[in-house]
Amino acid sequence: MDQGPPTSPPVSPSAPGQPMPAGLDARKLARRAVQIALALAVLVAVAVLAPGLGEVRDRLGAASPGWIVVAVAFEVLSSLSYVLMFRPTFCSLMTWRSATELGLSEVGTGSLVPASGAGGVALGAWVLSRAGMRTETIARRSVAFLLLKSSINFVAVAAVGMLVFAGAIGPSQSVWLTLLPAALSVLAIVAIAAVPRIPAGRPAAPDDGRARRLWRATRAALVTGTAEAGVLLKRRDPWLIAGIVGYWAWDNLALWASFRAVGDTPGASVILLGYLIGQLGGLLPIPGGIGGIDGGLIGTLIVYGADASTATAAVLAYRIILFWIPLLLGAVAFASLRRSMRRPAGFIPCAD
Repeated sequence: MDQGPPTSPPVSPSAPGQPMPAGLDARKLARRAVQIALALAVLVAVAVLAPGLGEVRDRLGAASPGWIVVAVAFEVLSSLSYVLMFRPTFCSLMTWRSATELGLSEVGTGSLVPASGAGGVALGAWVLSRAGMRTETIARRSVAFLLLKSSINFVAVAAVGMLVFAGAIGPSQSVWLTLLPAALSVLAIVAIAAVPRIPAGRPAAPDDGRARRLWRATRAALVTGTAEAGVLLKRRDPWLIAGIVGYWAWDNLALWASFRAVGDTPGASVILLGYLIGQLGGLLPIPGGIGGIDGGLIGTLIVYGADASTATAAVLAYRIILFWIPLLLGAVAFASLRRSMRRPAGFIPCAD
């Protein structure tokens, strides 16, 4: 919803007329959660019952409860780091309570809706629009947020790939598994850094068709959002930097702790390089990324040298944690957010 004139009162988050985006209402999300939980249960059942997977079963059966608890703690810290990113990107005037409610709600929604977390951002956009923030501002900051959230992955792959190729850290890997991913990551970073040089284009005209209006709005959001991501990084906000690094690092550590829980742990470079490339499966339009992330992670980790049975058991344990922890945190946060949205003073609107 566009912002009104400066003399207009701020729009209450509970104001009518702004329906929740399709697919994000509570009933649909609950059904999706049940579907994903059943899909995860099927994956575990296959690992436990299918012939030829005896070693995977043994590793899961002998998993260390202590290391599972550690993995859960790391995933909680990763979810909280999302909040640290969210507030300085979207509205530094927002209270930490509101930022936590909205940020964790996005994390929970992102575990259910595909497209690498964009579904969670859609929920945040709906809430912020009801709070009075202009549509163009939400679109620009959403692009900036998604870029900042994923930027650390590309920087890490570039750095780790080059270090492994140079022999500074091990185990030794081929050029195709080190220098090539590093080079592609550097190219991606350079390409993204060049986006703000593209003209944002003129605003949509009243006589423009729907497709043309969408194109102009998308182009403007991508160009201005990428530029805003650069501006935010140059501010060196400690909360933002801690959130970007923490969201990635704690999630990597959750995967590492899952390996420790089920057996041998591969080298740090194997987990770091396998993490980003394997997570690309989460871009597939599959509810909860079931099958996409799992298969991508297991396959990539094996290619980088992880033991097949250990990788399969570790990824299954990690994926269960990755689903349930954000979902439970998000459910509690969303219930609190709904109560806050009913109180005019319970949510601080950010109109610009």
